[in-house]
Order: sequence, then structure tokens, then C-alpha cells
Amino acid sequence: MYETLDALRTVHLWAVPPLYDGELALVLAETTPLHESAELAPTYRFHMRLRESNITVGEISLRIGNLPSLVVYYGHIGYHVDPPYRGRRFAARSCRLLFPLARAHGLDVLWITCNPDNWASRRTCELAGGVLFDVVDIPPGNPLYRRGERQKCRYRFDLRNIEPLHLD
Repeated sequence: MYETLDALRTVHLWAVPPLYDGELALVLAETTPLHESAELAPTYRFHMRLRESNITVGEISLRIGNLPSLVVYYGHIGYHVDPPYRGRRFAARSCRLLFPLARAHGLDVLWITCNPDNWASRRTCELAGGVLFDVVDIPPGNPLYRRGERQKCRYRFDLRNIEPLHLD
């Protein structure tokens, strides 16, 4: 599903209400439709916030689609936790909060990629339930290669037993 640019043109991004896990809230910041010239998938971007104080502690994005570059190099989810808030598993918890939304878009398998030397991100993937699938070389023509990245660890998440988020 959503493996071609034609298919990605049909993706409808919803207005997602806040998603909660204890003191953590994911609040939708923006949605971005397909950007065909750059082959950028439709994307949800959320702020990770502390529920009580509304302080933003990081961001997380969910990219919809299964373009080869997304599945192999970029991944469906990208995240960042601000340094003062690291070590509280906000990224792993945020990933799990997004799994039902990914299922609502028909994703049965989800991929998160990270650099092999990014041990914190690798641990996040494991805590969120991912399994290291492989490590791939980035080809010289890829924008990631031009940024100095040479390999990506690919973590696979099986979402078939996740109940989809119901939105409309």
C-alpha cells in the first residue's frame, strides 16, 4: 500500500487529537502533503509535551508510505528529544503512541532507521518493540550520503496486532 507516488497522492492526513501516555502528550503540530519532486512522503509532525506543564520536550514525525527510499533509508518515524529530557523514554513511548495512527493508514510493517553509532536511538527502537532487521550501505547519490552518513540500521516493527486509530 502507498508504494508509488500515484498511491501517495491519495493519502488523506487527519486532524489527530492529542495522544497520551501518562505525563507525555503528542500534540499535532502540522501535516505535510506529498512533495513529489523530492519524493517526500505525506507526514504528520507532533510536539512531545509534558501533559501538566505543556512544555515541549521534543518532536516526532510519522511518514506515510512505502517508497523504497523511505523504507530503506529514512524510515517511517523520525524523532528528537531535547537534551534535558533524555533518558525518560519519551521517544520510545511516542513511537508506540503513533503505531495506531500508522495502522489507520494501512501500514502493517513500520521501519525506523538510525545511524549504527547512535546507541540511544538504537535502544529507543528496541524499547518500542523493534527488531534490528539489517544494516544497509547508503549509496553515494543519496542526500544522506552527501551529509556524511554511510550506513543505516533498519528496525522492523510488526503492526498487524495493533488496533488502528479511528479518525474521520
